[in-house]
Amino acid sequence: MSTEITFNASFSAAACDYIKKIIQRDNGIGFRLSVKKTGCSGYSYFPEVIQEINPSDIFFEIEAGINIYIDTKWLHLMEGLKVDFVEEEIAGLKQKRLIFINPKEAGRCGCGESFHIE
Repeated sequence: MSTEITFNASFSAAACDYIKKIIQRDNGIGFRLSVKKTGCSGYSYFPEVIQEINPSDIFFEIEAGINIYIDTKWLHLMEGLKVDFVEEEIAGLKQKRLIFINPKEAGRCGCGESFHIE
């Protein structure tokens, strides 16, 4: 008996463009979204370009040529996740980064790098 796993996440056009560029730049096969237990608040997002697939990954394509992999261990923390890409100037420095908007987050640490779930 097979079990179908569903996952709901959305990616802005800016996030798709950025992810596609870094996959191509790093000659990757896809992009993995993961979570690690870390930080003062509990968890931190861990996005990475990948060269190989983990056996526990689920796969979905968000746009032609953009393969997203998520470890099934973290699905419960990322259901409904929205991913965006921003370019900001902070204190005279230009920063480019993915941002994660998660309806399951109950709060973030003071620096914003880690989050917790109630």
